Amino acid sequence: MTEVNKPPQAAGGARPGGWTRFVTARPRLSLLLALVITALAVLAGSGVADRLGSGGWEDPAAESTYATKALEREFPDSQPNLLLLVDARGGSVDTPAVAAEAKALVTRLSGEKGVTGVGSYWQTKSPSLRAEDGHEALIAARITGDEKAAADTLDRIAPHYRGAHGPVTVKVGGMVAVRSDMQTIIKEDLARAELIALPITLVLLVMVFGSAIAALLPLGIGIVAILGTNAVLRGITSFTDVSVFAMNLTTALGLGLAIDYALFIVRRFREELATGADPLTAVATTLRTAGRTVLFSALTVAVSLAAMLVFPQYFLRSFAYAGIAVVLLAAAAALILLPAALVLLGRRVNSLDLRRVFRRGREARPSGAEGTAWARAATLVMRRAPLFAVATTAFLIVLGLPFLGVKFGTADDRQLPAGAESHVVQQHIRDGFPGNPGGDLEVLAEGGATKAQYTAYKERVAALPEVAGVAGPLVKGDKAYFTVQPKGESVDDGAQRLVGELRALKTPFDTKVTGTAAVLVDSKHAIAERLPWAAAIIAIVTLLLVFLLTGSVLIPVQAVLLNALSLTAMFGAVVWVFQDGHLSNLLGFTSSGSIETTLPVLMFCVAFGLSMDYGVFLLSRIKEEYDRTGDHERAVRLGLQRTGGLITAAAIILAVVMVAIGTSRVTNTKMLGLGIALAVLMDAMVVRSLLVPAIMRLTGKATWWAPAPLRRFHDRFGLSEGEQAAPQSEAPQSEAPQSDAPQRGAGNCATSHDGAADGTSRRFQRSA
Repeated sequence: MTEVNKPPQAAGGARPGGWTRFVTARPRLSLLLALVITALAVLAGSGVADRLGSGGWEDPAAESTYATKALEREFPDSQPNLLLLVDARGGSVDTPAVAAEAKALVTRLSGEKGVTGVGSYWQTKSPSLRAEDGHEALIAARITGDEKAAADTLDRIAPHYRGAHGPVTVKVGGMVAVRSDMQTIIKEDLARAELIALPITLVLLVMVFGSAIAALLPLGIGIVAILGTNAVLRGITSFTDVSVFAMNLTTALGLGLAIDYALFIVRRFREELATGADPLTAVATTLRTAGRTVLFSALTVAVSLAAMLVFPQYFLRSFAYAGIAVVLLAAAAALILLPAALVLLGRRVNSLDLRRVFRRGREARPSGAEGTAWARAATLVMRRAPLFAVATTAFLIVLGLPFLGVKFGTADDRQLPAGAESHVVQQHIRDGFPGNPGGDLEVLAEGGATKAQYTAYKERVAALPEVAGVAGPLVKGDKAYFTVQPKGESVDDGAQRLVGELRALKTPFDTKVTGTAAVLVDSKHAIAERLPWAAAIIAIVTLLLVFLLTGSVLIPVQAVLLNALSLTAMFGAVVWVFQDGHLSNLLGFTSSGSIETTLPVLMFCVAFGLSMDYGVFLLSRIKEEYDRTGDHERAVRLGLQRTGGLITAAAIILAVVMVAIGTSRVTNTKMLGLGIALAVLMDAMVVRSLLVPAIMRLTGKATWWAPAPLRRFHDRFGLSEGEQAAPQSEAPQSEAPQSDAPQRGAGNCATSHDGAADGTSRRFQRSA
């Protein structure tokens, strides 16, 4: 064995724990293997975006989904997903030259492989297929197959129809084109977001650490997590559908969380070096303290994201797949690869101090001096705790009030930028064509019936107050379908009521209702039915994890409630901006007047997990100080002093990544990025800085209470950051804010290597 591969020895003969030995025994080999695995992940994850879908908002077990698939199979002409908008260039679509060219296009399209049900205004003379000004008309068809097959067919045929054809110009639209444009734009926007986020993130990390070497470490961990998750998603697409939107979450969380975790570990490692510890001892202490907190944080975030698995829509499930993978990979990289790199770097982690140029020869501030402002802020907040608690809570509630007026809808072409071709086509249809294109409901009748029974049913449907017209039936064997036109908009309250009325009609045959409003009704029902389960999973597991971390009954309840409160600003902004359309010109999107049904669920799960991420870091440091001193207020003050700046820096970096995602031209992605950025900043700068210390001051030492059975449970199974020394009721009240590192005495140094805690806490300490 060569010398470089021997495990580094701790100073003074102190022996590192098992986990430290495992991750640092052969640091060069560990990093080499990581490089090889990352390269393999690049190969395995290549082309993943091309395998992702752009739908997934519907419940696969819903009545509307069954009816849609049955109509696609039995009556493919009933549901066109490809529209060719034929523009007569200022002339009339009824002129002979235009009609002849349009009919030629229809003939060509009818002969395309994978295309069926071709029809047009020039064949049917249907008023709904002709613009009111007579300058435009439609050719409608259906591309068969699943999302991937339909997209391939569109890519093959669209270039042959798009553009000028004699006296007409053709634009390609329809749902299959909308999905294709959405997928293409998301991939382009994601690449641009990465180009924006990476250099800004690097600059911010340099500002936080000073050292360019230290700044590159979190960025490297983030890149490893992203590339690894792409490979995981590529594998998942082999047996289930995954939404293309999940790629955005992969980038955001991969960079954000990996940087958060690495930020805390590198910061704690540098603190330990500043006290005189050798690199191996510093790594062992870091893994036992910040490393344990990273593990807890990753578990809480993963649980919040895993809650989306209870929903049937693959749009939501996709974010669970991507989110869980990227969180676990980020934590694994931070707890395995990063310690190996830190052992190799040692004190060189502080090399290339790029802030020296700004100090102009002035002596650097002592480590931790920047925390004195946070200590003063915590003191002020706790001195006026009732005022800060009430004012901050009221402020957050007011910000969330617009969400009381939320209106749920479905995603459509208005998600795309105004210049996207499929959006242009649909907007022309909305503005210039009669009726309510795309808003009709379709009723599938099964089981067979007589002509008289169909006629009687049609008359009953036409008599419903929300119905503007009924067409059909078109009969094929024992199946038939009717088209029902609502009086209002396609997904307004009237259309949704009409869905219920149609489903409530008693008929001598089985009926199934589908259409835009029916899909929305079924999606809302599926979410409402499973939302309590998702919320219960998040709440119960979060309560358990925070209890294991703190040993308190009250702190987990506070954590859940305050985390939920921190999201009010995000939900209020979503409605005020994206539903009501405020700032739409500035942000460059088209408001549809509603919020896609699954988005609030997704944003809650992601933002709640990220809020818990910061909550765990703060609470673990407060618990460490309380265990060390036994002084509740001093522990809160020191905890905020020693993590406030770091949590704020981490939140700003994550917000930068989310804002970069929010520059997307797709509205849902923009909403996700900007909304979560706002939630993260509000949590770090308002809830963690003001509300948490105020509430903990009001609850006092009761904060740490637990009944005797739970105390015994925590003594046996609980984990916490820091030394498990007995609380010292006579802890000194003076403190030296100049140092951010833990105070060390001879006994403390001994404990740092061998551990003296009871139960699992002792074993976990020694393993580090």
